[in-house]
Amino acid sequence: MNKRASKSIIVITLFIAAIMILATAKVYAAPNTTLPIPDISISLDNSNSPTQYVDSIKLLIMLTILTLLPSFIMMMTSFVRLVVVFGFLRSAIGTQQSPPNQVIIGLAIFITIFIMTPVYKELDKNAIQPYLNNKITQAQFVEQGSKPLRDFMLKQTRQKDLQLFTDAAKLDYKVTKDNAPLYVVVPSFIISELKTAFQIGFLLFIPFMVIDLVVASVLMSMGMFMLPPVMISLPFKLLLFVMVDGWYLLVKSLILSFS
Repeated sequence: MNKRASKSIIVITLFIAAIMILATAKVYAAPNTTLPIPDISISLDNSNSPTQYVDSIKLLIMLTILTLLPSFIMMMTSFVRLVVVFGFLRSAIGTQQSPPNQVIIGLAIFITIFIMTPVYKELDKNAIQPYLNNKITQAQFVEQGSKPLRDFMLKQTRQKDLQLFTDAAKLDYKVTKDNAPLYVVVPSFIISELKTAFQIGFLLFIPFMVIDLVVASVLMSMGMFMLPPVMISLPFKLLLFVMVDGWYLLVKSLILSFS
């Protein structure tokens, strides 16, 4: 007890001394001191005509839109269907956070790159390379570049969904495969992809739901009311999924669904 008391007295003494030193210390601020903040300005240099000003503003707007470009691209590709189906698969098996979100998103991205490679090759051949070689204008680049994406999305879009947004847009011309505007095609494509993903998710749930029902019935017949059926059914779900080579069948079905 004496050693503890002496240690406590020493700690308190040091604490009080530190407070006194800090209280008596004076902090002197350097007068007329300014922080070295660099000058930041946005200017349109070497612009001598209205056309040059407009081109510079377009460039500024384009750089701003680039921050949202990944989201736009993902919504116009097969990524929507893939990531939703993989989420349904994890919920159907009941593994909660396995595989984790990073793995699901990464797998969906790489399969999306595989599926969209023919579209990119066509886009590169008809739009990107001619534009880089100054063979087409910027307007022609946008038109030629949007055509492969439009064809891909319309191939997966239900006519009913396309008609919904066409009527809502109140277009004064007949919408066809060649002249459908992207602001009509993209939302139609997304809701069609969501419906297709939900249909695939329903089919995924059926075999795993049967396993849950069988396990729950067996546990009730044995009088094990307090034992959660999920604890017993999860190993059987994993065993079923591995025995039928579930990842191979699922990924193969998803790739073929876009062909």
